Amino acid sequence: MNKQTKFIIFAVLIIIVVGIAGFFLSRNNIGNGNKLDSFAQCISNSGAKFYGTFWCPHCQNQKKEFGSSKQYLPYIECSSPNGQDQLPVCKEAGIESYPTWVFADGSVLPGELPFNILSEKTSCPLPEITE
Repeated sequence: MNKQTKFIIFAVLIIIVVGIAGFFLSRNNIGNGNKLDSFAQCISNSGAKFYGTFWCPHCQNQKKEFGSSKQYLPYIECSSPNGQDQLPVCKEAGIESYPTWVFADGSVLPGELPFNILSEKTSCPLPEITE
């Protein structure tokens, strides 16, 4: 077998493996999508607020945990477009670090929060996540 044939076989095998992995990963995300949509919507409906900035890596991590369901989170952007100033809505709320979660009961928790804490603070049922 020459080098070109070996390369083609190797490339085809890689494409197949990547395709299979992509299928299973997307299947899990689709399976969790509705559960996370409902969870994120419940959090939003509970009166909670999620303050963050576009440049904050912890804020991005928190959003990433929700995948495409992040669109339903009660996210409030605190940074000016140039990343240099805090927007008035966050100044008025007394936000000093990112992310900061403010809940309907008036409690404030800074940092990335796990789903169980968000569930506890909002009375939203934990989603059943499939791995």
